[in-house]
Amino acid sequence: MVRKVTGVKTEELPVLARKEQEDMLRLIKSGHTELREKFLLANARLVLSAVQRFRDVKQSPDELFQVGMLGLMKSLDNFDVTLDVKFSTYAIPMILGEIRRFIRESTAFKVGRNVRDVAYKAVKARESLEARGVREVGLNEIAAELDIPVYEVVGALDAISEPQSLYQEAFGDGEDSTELIDLVKDPRAETDYAERILLRDGVESLPEREKEVVVMRYYKGATQTEIARALQMSQAQVSRLEKSAVNRLKECFGV
Repeated sequence: MVRKVTGVKTEELPVLARKEQEDMLRLIKSGHTELREKFLLANARLVLSAVQRFRDVKQSPDELFQVGMLGLMKSLDNFDVTLDVKFSTYAIPMILGEIRRFIRESTAFKVGRNVRDVAYKAVKARESLEARGVREVGLNEIAAELDIPVYEVVGALDAISEPQSLYQEAFGDGEDSTELIDLVKDPRAETDYAERILLRDGVESLPEREKEVVVMRYYKGATQTEIARALQMSQAQVSRLEKSAVNRLKECFGV
């Protein structure tokens, strides 16, 4: 965990109990804007945790923290206190989305006019060679057609090709999509703070029976048979409750 970003020390951030946070949210929504700063600081740990997911990007943690705080403020502005959803569950995806958008926009770079001209000529040369019946048009053939060194063709074509963001979809669509960063993430990395919050909130929101099954099964290591005996139900009932609970938890993570 980042201990200090943009002068913010995690140990100095205020901590709000769940009931206190819910009450403060209602007050803010009813017009007590003087409470906004305290509420945002109390939830800044969500932003610090989100920043940790972007260790390998070129932007500094300070920049990402500032952008993440914008996402946190947007979450506060748009949060509906009448819905049965915890603020952290709502805010985390918005914070991550704000940071990802910033990274995508700031990674774009400009290509010089001369390089773009070479790339354009290279594309046209390929089309011309293919139109003349050349079956395999490679970089050497294009360079010979333009009477320039091969390395200039390679450099120009590379320069105009769009770089792949680590946060673009690798496969899948919408909620079922997988980003490139998910494919290269270190499997040994510990689940981060934000994900632990999502899991905790998800388990807390389960119906009572499903919560009992999840806690006994995944936190205490009990078998379905042992759970059935303890809860005085059949193993088939335990299995159904476990499956239902797992599906609900998947929804919390957008899986």
